[in-house]
Amino acid sequence: MANIKLKKGDTVKVIAGKDKGAEGKIIVVLREEQRVIVEGVNRVKKHTKAAPQGGDATGGIITTEAPIHVSNVMLVEGDGVTRVGSKRVEVTKRRADGSTYSAERSVRVSRSTGEEI
Repeated sequence: MANIKLKKGDTVKVIAGKDKGAEGKIIVVLREEQRVIVEGVNRVKKHTKAAPQGGDATGGIITTEAPIHVSNVMLVEGDGVTRVGSKRVEVTKRRADGSTYSAERSVRVSRSTGEEI
């Protein structure tokens, strides 16, 4: 399974499909299915049945976002879009007793500029 490098809250642009060119924020990342749900993109109509007894949910047609494959979106950075990479950076961490130590952590970087995302 490929690693999904996008996270909830990232702004992405659709690069393929019926909503090509649309931009929006990621609402949900579905890692198992390799899909993301982007607000305002891939809208579908759902027909819902009314609740049988005294429920507050009324029946009707609601419009909601459907998942889109992660290969059809790209991360927006500045004016354009970019691929996402990762690199290890050296950080200083602090222990509970107050002493510090050096460690490495992984950060996402823009492939086009090399800057941390």
